[in-house]
Amino acid sequence: MKYIAFALPLILLSACGQQAGNNTQAAAGAVAAAKPPAGTEWATTVVETPDGGMQMGNPNAPIKVVEYGSMSCSHCADFSEQASAALRNTYIASGKVSYEFRSYLLGGQDVPATLLVQCGGTASFFPLLEQAYATQKEWLGKLVAITAAEQQKIATLPMTQQFAAIANKTGLDTFVKQRGVSAAKVEACLANNAAVDKLMKMRERANSEYKLQGTPTFLINGQVVPETGTWEALEAKIKAAGA
Repeated sequence: MKYIAFALPLILLSACGQQAGNNTQAAAGAVAAAKPPAGTEWATTVVETPDGGMQMGNPNAPIKVVEYGSMSCSHCADFSEQASAALRNTYIASGKVSYEFRSYLLGGQDVPATLLVQCGGTASFFPLLEQAYATQKEWLGKLVAITAAEQQKIATLPMTQQFAAIANKTGLDTFVKQRGVSAAKVEACLANNAAVDKLMKMRERANSEYKLQGTPTFLINGQVVPETGTWEALEAKIKAAGA
């Protein structure tokens, strides 16, 4: 089994690239809103997709937005801060738009970070993701502060122990425990080889099929939306698609 830490160093942030958002496209016809099943809301309807992402909203929404994002990408954190409330409350709540987050591993630190935000399951995924992005500078700063000697020591550990060590050094293990994920669950998630394999395959597909050049990268209805790295730019494309 080939793990991400073999292919990427512990800290690799240079691939995180924000794209400009000035190109335009012809507007599509407006799509109709759709009511959720009785007693539910689209903004709290979350499922894991076959690709390994997490999708929020109407599974039959005519406008399907996918973000490939990295937990350690500062531009992804900026997008989360700018977009989360408006995307959820205006577009997803209407049933017109679904939003799927697919983790794109930029460095070894993204593996435990993603495993942990997934650890509570579908119900807590997006709240944990948004809060992890909101505190990114704090936990990533702890990672950057790890000395070369400490990094070398971590690198000698078995792979799942490396993930646990990174989670501990960044404080992300404590972060999710404080938000309702049990210690036993945290330990199991960090040792979940099948989940790691799924993250690797998701990264490989992003590279081979979509030729990712940076994060965040967005798809609308299966097509990469170029020059779109900010909420302002993406919202314009969502509106042009008929929302």
